[in-house]
Order: sequence, then C-alpha cells, then structure tokens
Amino acid sequence: MSGFAFPIIDLAPWFSGDEVGRRQVADRVRAACETIGFFAVVGHRVPAATIEAMRSTSRAFFDLPLAQKMKVARPRPEQNRAYHAEGTETLARLAGKETLADYKELFAIGPPDVPADDPWFHRLPGAYPNYAANLWPDQPAAFEAAWRAYWTAMEDLQATICHIFANALDLPETWFDRALTRHCSMLRALNYPAQKAPPGPGQLRAGEHTDLGMLTLLKNEAADGGLEVRDLEGNWHEAPTVEDGFIVNIGDLLMRWTNDRFRSTLHRVANPRQGGGARRLSIAYFVAPAYDTIVECLPTCQSSTDRAKYPPVSVAAYRNERFARTAAPNPPAA
Repeated sequence: MSGFAFPIIDLAPWFSGDEVGRRQVADRVRAACETIGFFAVVGHRVPAATIEAMRSTSRAFFDLPLAQKMKVARPRPEQNRAYHAEGTETLARLAGKETLADYKELFAIGPPDVPADDPWFHRLPGAYPNYAANLWPDQPAAFEAAWRAYWTAMEDLQATICHIFANALDLPETWFDRALTRHCSMLRALNYPAQKAPPGPGQLRAGEHTDLGMLTLLKNEAADGGLEVRDLEGNWHEAPTVEDGFIVNIGDLLMRWTNDRFRSTLHRVANPRQGGGARRLSIAYFVAPAYDTIVECLPTCQSSTDRAKYPPVSVAAYRNERFARTAAPNPPAA
C-alpha cells in the first residue's frame, strides 16, 4: 500500500459546532473525494448495538436452508429487493465487462415506509422499481426490527455526510436535502461464504465496478478476501478494516454532479488468499436521491474554462437500466 493514502476522518469536530473543526473535516473529505474517492469515518454516532443487531440477524438469515431463504427471493430482476441467491448477480457488468457471477449471496431492502396511496411513489414515470415493496423473512424473528433500526441510523449518517459534501463544495449546507427528502436508497447485507471450490476464471466475490448512486456507506469486517480499490495508475489496494467506523465512497451520480471533481472509483471484493478463506459479511447502504431529481453540473464545479461534461439526467433514467443488467434469474429452491 506504499503511496496509497486511505484517510480515516473523525466526525466529532463536525458535530461539535466549532467552525474551525467543521471546516477541517470538510477539507479532509474534499481532499479524499478529489483523489481516491474513498475514505473512512469514525465518530459517526451510529450506536454499536444497532450495528451488532444488524450483523447478527443477517448472519442468522444467511445460515438458513436455501429453500427457506428462497421464500423471499427477489421477485423480478429489476427489483433490488429481498434474497439474491449465489449466482444471480454480476457486478462487473456495471463496468461493461462480462465475468462469471459474483461468489456471494445477499439480502436487500429499499425505503421501508412508502405511502401506499401516494401516486408519486407508485405510478408516476420513474417511480418503479425504486419504491417496490420489501419482502421480509419470518426468521430470524428480530430481523425486520434490526434492519429498520439500521436503516434509520444510515439515514442520519447520510444526512451528515451530504451536509459535509455541500460544505466541501462551497454550497449551502442543505443543498442536497431536497433531493434526499424522498430518497430511494438501498440497504444490502452481503454474505461472502467460504469458497468450497476454486473460483472460475475471472470470478471474484464481487467483480470490479463503480457504484451507481450518490455515495455508499459500508460496514465491513476483518476477514481474508475483502474490499480492494484501484488507484489512478491501475494498481489495486486493500481497503483497511475500520472496526469502529464506516467506509464511504463516491458513486457515479455524485461524480456527474461535481463534473468529475469527486471521483467514483473502481473497486471489487477479492477472493480469499488462503485457500477457501473465511466467511465475510459486509453491510452496504447505497444513497440514491429521489428518482425525479435532475443531476446536472453544480454551480461551484463549472466555469468559463471548465464547462459541464455531462448532460442533465434524472436519477431514474441513469440507475434503472444499468442496475438491471447485473441480474440473472434466481435458481430454483433446493
């Protein structure tokens, strides 16, 4: 990792109200976003008990027999919901590559409390599949409550990080609030099992890709075979495990919004280096603004000599078709 700086940023000064400390946090975040597009945060105020409940209930779900997990299988390829069995997702397709399916399984939800009678969430162009219904397993019994609590904690952290982004971009602190009021973010728990057979050619736990949304909040853990980030020279570096923190990375939408000032960086989840390796659980919250948000170059990211590089695009138009490419039909229950 020589020459590769992965900053770990303490958010405590941001919450302190001291303007000097807040400015220092924003400056460190801006520097990370303009270089590698990744950083870690500590001092985030997410309760440890909320994280542990999310981890324990997710592991318990993945330990269930496949037939039981398939009762809440993803209903349709374009819906990023419920259980995705091994062999049903290929993230490398987001980067225009074709590989064997990722060596993982996962469970996913979207916004958990969508108004049932509001046409904006259900019938207007672009609403589907961003607010499709969630499916909840019957077991473990504490699963839904734990996931809802974690979702709420991520919404709070999402707001904090986006306020810091606005500050770093010399925008009013609440600049992104309107776009996130009815956000269509996603929460996924990803189980990377110990590999019982050698991976096929080019097969990884998760193929190299950039994230589609605005940013990602990742809770990873120490285990062989984890997140790797590619630098500007094309070299891959293992991301640190920050046990009391979260990994944050920029997504494609924010890169477009900032006219490439903030970088959406290729990353992947590597295979274990020691044989089949150990099981690994990652929890990722993907921040996405409301589907009708128009993403166009921010006023502080363009000038007479640095014009907008991308045409305006809605969140729905950008995300929906690209994500559907990653899916394959669910296998039959075993």
